Amino acid sequence: MEMHQIRYFLAVCEELNFTRAAERCNVAQPSLTRAIKLLEEELGGVLFHRERSNTHLSELGRMVKPHLEQVYAQAQEAKRQAFDFAKLKKTTLKLGVMCTIQPDELVELVSGLQARHPGIELEIVDASAADLESRLINGQLEVAIYCIPGREPDERLHYMPLFREQFMIVVSPNHPLAPRDVITPRDLTGERYLNRINCEFNGYAGPLWREHGFAGCDTVYRSERDDWILAMAVAGLGFGFMPKSCARHPMVVARPMVDPEIWREVNLVTVRGRPYSPAVGALVREAMRARWLGQPALAIDLEKERQRAEEPA
Repeated sequence: MEMHQIRYFLAVCEELNFTRAAERCNVAQPSLTRAIKLLEEELGGVLFHRERSNTHLSELGRMVKPHLEQVYAQAQEAKRQAFDFAKLKKTTLKLGVMCTIQPDELVELVSGLQARHPGIELEIVDASAADLESRLINGQLEVAIYCIPGREPDERLHYMPLFREQFMIVVSPNHPLAPRDVITPRDLTGERYLNRINCEFNGYAGPLWREHGFAGCDTVYRSERDDWILAMAVAGLGFGFMPKSCARHPMVVARPMVDPEIWREVNLVTVRGRPYSPAVGALVREAMRARWLGQPALAIDLEKERQRAEEPA
């Protein structure tokens, strides 16, 4: 059974005339008649009785008509939704965002997407970097923004760098380290630590600090939320270690970590070689158009450098 056969059948049902039904379907009458004949053979009986000028549905025709109407209506609705999806008229896009990225950094991306593609309903999924990567690979997400420092990139994934920012040590203004311009791992020995559970550098920063003279400290508080870490720092309960964009609080002091400096590079990530929806393409274009921490996306600068390198001397 083919869709055009159903369409011809429904047209005859409404017109009760094969000639008018053929004209309505913009097809020659013999073609329409042949299609109805094939449908009757498949369904095992006559669908119409043609008695001179009195064409009417058979008992079999009346029985199958509501079912074929439903099939045709569902097919048309599927086509309509597919068209809207392709034209970005009405589609939902899930964007995974690492929970340590501040919402302020996404405003320009979201507003640009809404302005140029109002048919996209953006659903932001907030999770840790490891969780987002797992969801990407498993097909639960098409696109995500995150970083996992201290390891080689996964060959299954495609990374478009958006921005880099330095990690800071965050303390209250009354903390002994607050007057310093920069802070080293050695300076943190014996201090009380406020641990960000979802920190990108968990399991990686500690050994690196010890290589540079850090002799350990006491963890006095853990939280998944950066605002709680900041509140504890304001209260003078210890120091926090977080990206500069996360250390925005009027009552804390943020100083750069040096010797070594620690930076995070945040990427827009998709699965390499996997076909993605038009909505993802629109999001990628907006991400390249948006400014990140006040600067163009790093991927744009990298592409310009590649093009300059390929220019003849």
